[in-house]
Amino acid sequence: MCFVFGAPEKDAVLGLFPLDVWWGQRSPWSITLPPPWGWGTARELSLMDSLYGDLFWYLDYNEDGTLDISELQEGLEDVGVIHSLEEAKKIFTTGDVNKDGKLDFEEFMKYLKDHEKKMKLAFKSLDKNNDGKIEASEIVQSLQTLGLTISEKQAELILQSIDADGTMTVDWNEWRDYFLFNPVTDIEEIIRFWKHSTGIDIGDSLTIPDEFTEDEKKSGQWWRQLLAGGIAGAVSRTSTAPLDRLKIMMQVHGSKSDKMNIFGGFRQMVKEGGIRSLWRGNGTNVIKIAPETAVKFWAYEQYKKLLTEEGQKVGTFERFISGSMAGATAQTFIYPMEVMKTRLAVGKTGQYSGIYDCAKKILKHEGLGAFYKGYVPNLLGIIPYAGIDLAVYELLKSYWLDNFAKDSVNPGVMVLLGCGALSSTCGQLASYPLALVRTRMQAQAMLEGSPQLNMVGLFRRIISKEGIPGLYRGITPNFMKVLPAVGISYVVYENMKQTLGVTQK
Repeated sequence: MCFVFGAPEKDAVLGLFPLDVWWGQRSPWSITLPPPWGWGTARELSLMDSLYGDLFWYLDYNEDGTLDISELQEGLEDVGVIHSLEEAKKIFTTGDVNKDGKLDFEEFMKYLKDHEKKMKLAFKSLDKNNDGKIEASEIVQSLQTLGLTISEKQAELILQSIDADGTMTVDWNEWRDYFLFNPVTDIEEIIRFWKHSTGIDIGDSLTIPDEFTEDEKKSGQWWRQLLAGGIAGAVSRTSTAPLDRLKIMMQVHGSKSDKMNIFGGFRQMVKEGGIRSLWRGNGTNVIKIAPETAVKFWAYEQYKKLLTEEGQKVGTFERFISGSMAGATAQTFIYPMEVMKTRLAVGKTGQYSGIYDCAKKILKHEGLGAFYKGYVPNLLGIIPYAGIDLAVYELLKSYWLDNFAKDSVNPGVMVLLGCGALSSTCGQLASYPLALVRTRMQAQAMLEGSPQLNMVGLFRRIISKEGIPGLYRGITPNFMKVLPAVGISYVVYENMKQTLGVTQK
């Protein structure tokens, strides 16, 4: 899920908007509007009311005194105020108070006035010295409280995209003109497009959870986004399951004495169990998404409350610690499923009839403790993964803002996906040796003649027999699945958001 600025052109909206377009082409009204649709004839409208009224008349193509969603979208797109149907839907849904599928004049005016009030509060929250202008230093200070660190140069780029008169400060009129038709309600939402997206799943389970606004929590948007992300993850993992199983096989069997390359690995798996065997263990990998996501989200919210005082914003450090602890909590809860996934993936045809049979045989022959083999290296892997993932993402974000942000600080979908995929890949690279040792510990009991070693013993054995490269066996298929996983999960996530009625931020 990524917020995108609906950045209007500099001649758009209100005082900067080319009003002759409305008056010259459509509206017969002058600045002082006649009283259509039941206004009082004696009522005098302010200048802003007049401008809003003229805009309503301009958008009302069929002149029936109401706006439908197509009129709103086409009209606002024509003048460069919005750029997508989702933005129009957010405005329309919020403004349509009586839910009759149309915006009448009163609803339209109420939406603009209410939204203007929210934008005023956002403006005041940024204007730290109360001089009626927002400066670069104030943007830096405000975003730091929200856990987003940027340089003053980057803040100036933000100002440039809003500043209409070239003064390198933004007054209230410029702020209002820029955000009036942008469906955000506060400064926290304005920067949310740079957060990691819940919908991007590359098969790992160690990422830090997403932040949700109070509005998303109250409206129920949060669980719809999590559900959309879960479905996207299930489709993505299923699509890349053959590469995931190959990675596990190479981790377990790919020693110097029994080399396994990508082509040989696929051939061996198909020969042993047929095409369907390429998806062995995928069911468990998909099933664990729901409990893991639920526990991680709940734990993350609880840890944030413990680490921050009431009303205090969550900074980058608090987010990292809370996210890491939430990941550890979720992994503790679903770890037996991780073990069963590995056992099913490594197992031979007929060895297990399914998840339940696998769990029953492990419990019978190895006891309850077998369900937590490899738990320690798995837990230790969370810290380098989450830390490097977050640090690289922040580094890439800063680099883009410094070198490529021109008229807008909105990076666009491809940049966001690229940054997310690259930062997650770096996190995987750092924690991969621990992941490999975890997988071997999970599968040790299945390998005949293999000693049952602990984490330290396994590290020593791998390095002595295979060298440092032995700690990275299977990493090639792991990286091969990143791009298809990102692409598939993003497409499914966006489609599921539309299906579930998730409002675009």
